[in-house]
Amino acid sequence: MAQIFRYPDGVWPNVVALAFTLLGYGAGVALLGSASWALNALGLALVAQTLVWSAYFIHEFAHNAIFKSAAANERWGNLMSWVNGSCYASFADMRRKHMRHHVERADVMTFDVRGFLLRAPSWFRNTVLALEWAYFPAVEFLMRAFVLALPFRDERKHAARGRILGVAVIRLSAFALLGWWSSKALLLYFLAYLVFVTVLRFADCFQHTYDAYPILDDKPIPDDKLRDRAYEQANTFSNVVGLNHPWLNLLWLNFGYHNAHHERPTAPWHRLPAFHRELYADDYAQVTPVRELLRSFHINRVKRVLASDYGQVQAPGTPGRADGFLGAVGVSFLTAV
Repeated sequence: MAQIFRYPDGVWPNVVALAFTLLGYGAGVALLGSASWALNALGLALVAQTLVWSAYFIHEFAHNAIFKSAAANERWGNLMSWVNGSCYASFADMRRKHMRHHVERADVMTFDVRGFLLRAPSWFRNTVLALEWAYFPAVEFLMRAFVLALPFRDERKHAARGRILGVAVIRLSAFALLGWWSSKALLLYFLAYLVFVTVLRFADCFQHTYDAYPILDDKPIPDDKLRDRAYEQANTFSNVVGLNHPWLNLLWLNFGYHNAHHERPTAPWHRLPAFHRELYADDYAQVTPVRELLRSFHINRVKRVLASDYGQVQAPGTPGRADGFLGAVGVSFLTAV
């Protein structure tokens, strides 16, 4: 297998993690229909966790960080997109969008959700804000709806119509079968999916203070400032779950070591903790532990939806240092067209 994987020390970490993602997902779905609520809870946790890992494995495959072959990374990226439902967009489109994020050092979005809501009727905008206040990730579902609708509204994307319809038929049929087998399993699956989306949006929310540009095609971002490596690191943050307990960061496959990831984008997930420690001290200003971000996630959950920028982070040791870090919405690498 060392001939297949890109890094020799990544063979067994990836074999175990990929097996857990696929087998755990299947086992979790099966447990959702059990008569035992304890097994239901275990199934919900398994489904939510494996959905999260499937998403971050897409990120790893986009950087060709798992397999030696680009084709193998793409095949597995497509497989993981079927697990978490991002398959309405192609892996190639998701990769292209994410590479712009790294190369241009900006948040290049396919849909200007802020502009859309500001132009929308007040009843619709207020409904979205009310759902966000209630911790329902309405904006993320708007982004996913945009991915589905765009090929039918924009002739430039008309080639994707068949893909959208075909994927919709398959996934709706699968959910219908799940509901026919167990309505409880279907409801719990939706709850697990909400947990999955919330975990991803929390991670995406606090990893950058980049400029955001809604650009559908390949038009370059404005050349209005120097976006060099120093800018990249100063506007990137490592939202680690625990520095003293690195295993906790496996919750999102070490994605929290984001400064290290941007310093070396091809460094695989299993090397990021050591690479982070090699590069940064525990008091590095860009390290923003999750415990500091939970309050901001809570108090700014409505404000960030219509905010024109991501806010600022205060110096380490400042009380409430992340309270003014509003964060981003609608920047998921899973929503690309």
